[in-house]
Amino acid sequence: MPTSTLERPPAGARGHEKYDRLIAAARALPKLRVAVAHPCDEAALGAALEAADLGIVEPILVGPRTKVEAAAAALGADIGPFRLCEAAHSHEAAERAVGLVRAGEAEALMKGSLHTDELMAAVVRRDVGLRTARRLSHCFVMDVPGHPTPLIVTDAAVNIAPTLEEKRDITQNAIDLAHALGVETVRVAVLSAMETVNPKVTSTLDAAALCKMADREQITGAVLDGPLALDNAIDLGAARIKRIRSPVAGQANVLVVPDLAAGNMLAKSLTFLAGADAAGIVLGARVPIILTSRADARLTRLASCAVASLVAAAERARRVLPEV
Repeated sequence: MPTSTLERPPAGARGHEKYDRLIAAARALPKLRVAVAHPCDEAALGAALEAADLGIVEPILVGPRTKVEAAAAALGADIGPFRLCEAAHSHEAAERAVGLVRAGEAEALMKGSLHTDELMAAVVRRDVGLRTARRLSHCFVMDVPGHPTPLIVTDAAVNIAPTLEEKRDITQNAIDLAHALGVETVRVAVLSAMETVNPKVTSTLDAAALCKMADREQITGAVLDGPLALDNAIDLGAARIKRIRSPVAGQANVLVVPDLAAGNMLAKSLTFLAGADAAGIVLGARVPIILTSRADARLTRLASCAVASLVAAAERARRVLPEV
């Protein structure tokens, strides 16, 4: 009997060719030096060590030595080859990991067994953090079974109710990520509950404004359209039924949601109803920040590391390009 569409297929039954391609691309790059903040449980430490074993990252373990060594012992892993920076507790681990980036000793951050808020508080500190002129935002790179390309969904974890100005940065961060992943034509759908501008629905006004900002090159590197409902953003048939003529409708590869709640629900719906996997990363800081969860599958954790490696490689390439 066919599997019910309401049942999430078991992990072994799902294809992961899109993530496999990302991991293969990252393995072809130099190892990414990653400061791992407080890797003090098996899931957090294991994610870093698995990525190191594949040749994707070179982890610097930042945390209390006894706790890191206990996690390694529980895994049966040898952490002898890796640098371990002592930190008394999770707050200090976050600060020391950020300090390694500021000193040029690490090219990315990775969340260990501490709260996301703890890590991000160290990142956004104005005096010794990793702020840039760009707003920080979160992206999920989603491998959705049956969908031909990865979908980038932003923002589902950092910005709760972003303003139009913040949405501009959120959109640009996602576009830059898509280019780092090798997407040739980035098609951004700015989502709402409808595909027409309605003054009573703020998200439709923001979508229209973002599209005009792209026309004026305040957002670059992609084709934008919005407002679009989810169905006519990713399904050509739905776009045709609604008679939407657009280079984005039906074939978007970046989905910009109105707020954190919408993004979180979209990502979790794809995960638990469509069997998707979601690799998470934060952009807009000096370096990519890898956000993994204890509930993430092994391949998802590796894909998050691979995404960070590709982002860092794109940034290195940008720095060495001659100015025009």
